[in-house]
Amino acid sequence: MASVTVTEDVIDIRFTGWERIWIGRERFAVRIGAVRHVAPADNPLRLARGARRGYVVSGFAKVGVWGLFGGPRQLVAARRGEPGLHLVLDRAAAGGEFDEVVLSSPAAPSLAETIGRAMAARA
Repeated sequence: MASVTVTEDVIDIRFTGWERIWIGRERFAVRIGAVRHVAPADNPLRLARGARRGYVVSGFAKVGVWGLFGGPRQLVAARRGEPGLHLVLDRAAAGGEFDEVVLSSPAAPSLAETIGRAMAARA
């Protein structure tokens, strides 16, 4: 499962070995200023939609990039039974690759709160 570290300026996401295979990267870092919306997600698997390049075990896990041919481009590392974190990004400010990030993390509710506070402090 991906680990997430939040500082006052950056959200740093580091992926596990098997996630790296499907996502094609070890980490993804995004500035707090590039986040337009953050929310915890009860069922992060439902948020991933569209054509994909990645790994799916129906109803259990989704890891990879979704939205390849239209819709929001999503970076996804989600598992069943774990709370999720949903970030909506300003794609240009986030480096031009992704519109959304969907992650599973036991700490998702507190991460969403921490990121929300950091966003409010920047406003």
